[in-house]
Amino acid sequence: MIFFQQSSVVDKGMTEKDIPFGKVDTAVGAFFTVVVAIFCVILTGTLLFKPGGVDIDSAAQAAIAIMDSYPIVAYAIAIGLFDAGLLGAICISLASSWATGEVFGWAHSINNKISEAPMFYAIYFLSLIFAGIVVLTPGAPLVLITLFVQVIAVTLLPAALVFLLILLNNEEIMGKYKNTLMQNIWSCLIVISIIIVSTLYALSAVFPEMFK
Repeated sequence: MIFFQQSSVVDKGMTEKDIPFGKVDTAVGAFFTVVVAIFCVILTGTLLFKPGGVDIDSAAQAAIAIMDSYPIVAYAIAIGLFDAGLLGAICISLASSWATGEVFGWAHSINNKISEAPMFYAIYFLSLIFAGIVVLTPGAPLVLITLFVQVIAVTLLPAALVFLLILLNNEEIMGKYKNTLMQNIWSCLIVISIIIVSTLYALSAVFPEMFK
């Protein structure tokens, strides 16, 4: 999401005067994302609670398991999952297309027509098609694939955050928006916390027996 956020801000043509609006937009989006995620975890854990636990391999299975007793809740979760999946597919594909375009110097904006940015749209559509093929492949180990992708993400995220923090302290680039001492303290605490949590998550996914 860091790379998607950066590229989307550029693609929307936001300027310096739009920074306050961008902060509010990001804060509101992050808040509701976390609230919805917590809601899903607590709700599913409460409704499916049984002594000894319940074997659930995917969010779809959770929705199906809830269907018998709480159909309205199950429908709400299913609709939410569809929305999250669609939004995730669009965001990740766009972020990949934007990043590739930046690296190779190709035109990379959704404001361009297909004829003006053919490689950008080609990568975008190929990413969507590839993701769809993986999900629709019979017998594909979707849980394993998801865990693998998440482990890679949490492994690379700390490095991206450290470079972002270095960038935010570059006065030549940031000018008057360079991080203050307090912002650096909070940023370092957040980065350290994310590194610890990400490391624990990666270990729990790769070596689950260690956390039993």
